[in-house]
Amino acid sequence: MIDHHAALIYTMVLVSAADREMSDDELEHIGNVVSHWPVFHDFDRDKLSTYAQDCAELLRGENGLDTAIETIRAALPHKLIETAYALACDIAAADGFASQEELRLLEMLRHELAVGRLEAAAIERATRARQMTL
Repeated sequence: MIDHHAALIYTMVLVSAADREMSDDELEHIGNVVSHWPVFHDFDRDKLSTYAQDCAELLRGENGLDTAIETIRAALPHKLIETAYALACDIAAADGFASQEELRLLEMLRHELAVGRLEAAAIERATRARQMTL
Protein backbone atom coordinates (compact mmCIF):
# COMPACT_ATOMS: atom_id res chain seq x y z
CA MET A 1 0.00 0.00 0.00
CA ILE A 2 1.21 3.52 -0.76
CA ASP A 3 1.49 6.31 1.80
CA HIS A 4 -0.53 9.53 1.89
CA HIS A 5 2.14 11.50 0.03
CA ALA A 6 2.10 9.00 -2.83
CA ALA A 7 -1.71 9.09 -2.88
CA LEU A 8 -1.70 12.87 -3.25
CA ILE A 9 0.94 12.73 -5.97
CA TYR A 10 -0.97 9.97 -7.77
CA THR A 11 -4.03 12.24 -7.66
CA MET A 12 -2.14 15.09 -9.30
CA VAL A 13 -0.58 12.82 -11.92
CA LEU A 14 -3.96 11.29 -12.77
CA VAL A 15 -5.50 14.68 -13.41
CA SER A 16 -2.51 15.92 -15.36
CA ALA A 17 -2.54 12.81 -17.57
CA ALA A 18 -6.34 12.70 -17.99
CA ASP A 19 -6.26 14.42 -21.37
CA ARG A 20 -3.23 12.33 -22.43
CA GLU A 21 -1.05 15.43 -22.32
CA MET A 22 0.85 16.50 -19.23
CA SER A 23 1.50 20.19 -19.85
CA ASP A 24 4.61 21.97 -18.61
CA ASP A 25 2.36 24.22 -16.51
CA GLU A 26 0.79 21.18 -14.84
CA LEU A 27 4.17 19.55 -14.16
CA GLU A 28 5.57 22.80 -12.79
CA HIS A 29 2.49 23.19 -10.59
CA ILE A 30 2.93 19.67 -9.18
CA GLY A 31 6.50 20.58 -8.22
CA ASN A 32 5.35 23.84 -6.63
CA VAL A 33 2.64 22.07 -4.65
CA VAL A 34 5.12 19.54 -3.30
CA SER A 35 7.48 22.38 -2.36
CA HIS A 36 4.93 24.64 -0.70
CA TRP A 37 1.79 22.89 0.57
CA PRO A 38 2.01 22.06 4.29
CA VAL A 39 0.90 18.45 3.74
CA PHE A 40 4.25 17.84 2.00
CA HIS A 41 6.46 19.48 4.65
CA ASP A 42 8.02 16.13 5.61
CA PHE A 43 8.10 14.68 2.08
CA ASP A 44 11.38 13.67 0.45
CA ARG A 45 11.23 15.50 -2.91
CA ASP A 46 13.60 12.94 -4.41
CA LYS A 47 10.67 10.50 -4.38
CA LEU A 48 8.44 12.70 -6.57
CA SER A 49 9.53 11.31 -9.94
CA THR A 50 9.44 7.74 -8.63
CA TYR A 51 5.87 8.16 -7.39
CA ALA A 52 4.86 9.79 -10.68
CA GLN A 53 6.38 6.88 -12.63
CA ASP A 54 4.70 4.35 -10.34
CA CYS A 55 1.35 6.02 -11.01
CA ALA A 56 1.96 6.00 -14.76
CA GLU A 57 2.81 2.30 -14.59
CA LEU A 58 -0.37 1.61 -12.65
CA LEU A 59 -2.39 3.46 -15.28
CA ARG A 60 -0.93 1.28 -18.03
CA GLY A 61 -2.26 -1.87 -16.36
CA GLU A 62 -5.62 -3.50 -16.88
CA ASN A 63 -8.36 -1.30 -15.36
CA GLY A 64 -5.57 1.19 -14.68
CA LEU A 65 -7.70 4.22 -13.91
CA ASP A 66 -10.05 2.35 -11.58
CA THR A 67 -7.10 0.66 -9.86
CA ALA A 68 -5.29 3.98 -9.42
CA ILE A 69 -8.35 5.67 -7.93
CA GLU A 70 -8.94 2.75 -5.57
CA THR A 71 -5.26 2.84 -4.56
CA ILE A 72 -5.57 6.56 -3.80
CA ARG A 73 -8.79 6.09 -1.83
CA ALA A 74 -7.34 3.25 0.23
CA ALA A 75 -4.20 5.22 1.12
CA LEU A 76 -5.76 8.56 2.01
CA PRO A 77 -6.75 9.21 5.59
CA HIS A 78 -10.23 10.77 5.77
CA LYS A 79 -8.64 14.02 6.93
CA LEU A 80 -6.90 14.42 3.52
CA ILE A 81 -9.83 13.64 1.20
CA GLU A 82 -10.66 17.31 0.61
CA THR A 83 -6.96 18.11 0.25
CA ALA A 84 -6.70 15.50 -2.52
CA TYR A 85 -9.71 16.97 -4.30
CA ALA A 86 -8.28 20.49 -3.96
CA LEU A 87 -5.00 19.29 -5.48
CA ALA A 88 -6.91 17.66 -8.33
CA CYS A 89 -8.79 20.89 -9.04
CA ASP A 90 -5.59 22.95 -8.92
CA ILE A 91 -3.82 20.69 -11.41
CA ALA A 92 -6.83 20.69 -13.74
CA ALA A 93 -6.76 24.50 -13.70
CA ALA A 94 -2.97 24.90 -13.85
CA ASP A 95 -2.80 25.43 -17.61
CA GLY A 96 -5.69 27.88 -17.67
CA PHE A 97 -8.52 25.53 -18.62
CA ALA A 98 -9.88 22.11 -17.75
CA SER A 99 -10.44 19.63 -20.57
CA GLN A 100 -13.53 17.43 -20.73
CA GLU A 101 -11.35 14.47 -19.69
CA GLU A 102 -10.08 16.36 -16.66
CA LEU A 103 -13.61 17.40 -15.69
CA ARG A 104 -14.78 13.79 -15.97
CA LEU A 105 -11.89 12.63 -13.81
CA LEU A 106 -12.72 15.28 -11.20
CA GLU A 107 -16.27 13.93 -11.17
CA MET A 108 -14.98 10.39 -10.68
CA LEU A 109 -12.65 11.47 -7.87
CA ARG A 110 -15.42 13.45 -6.18
CA HIS A 111 -17.62 10.37 -6.24
CA GLU A 112 -15.00 7.76 -5.29
CA LEU A 113 -13.49 9.88 -2.52
CA ALA A 114 -16.98 10.79 -1.26
CA VAL A 115 -16.40 14.54 -1.35
CA GLY A 116 -19.69 16.21 -0.45
CA ARG A 117 -21.44 18.50 -2.93
CA LEU A 118 -21.02 21.63 -0.84
CA GLU A 119 -17.39 20.86 -0.07
CA ALA A 120 -16.66 20.15 -3.74
CA ALA A 121 -18.37 23.37 -4.83
CA ALA A 122 -16.38 25.39 -2.30
CA ILE A 123 -13.09 23.80 -3.38
CA GLU A 124 -13.90 24.36 -7.06
CA ARG A 125 -14.83 27.99 -6.42
CA ALA A 126 -11.65 28.59 -4.43
CA THR A 127 -9.62 27.08 -7.28
CA ARG A 128 -11.35 29.36 -9.76
CA ALA A 129 -10.65 32.39 -7.56
CA ARG A 130 -6.95 31.49 -7.24
CA GLN A 131 -6.58 31.06 -11.01
CA MET A 132 -8.44 34.25 -11.97
CA THR A 133 -6.56 36.83 -14.03
CA LEU A 134 -7.53 40.09 -15.71
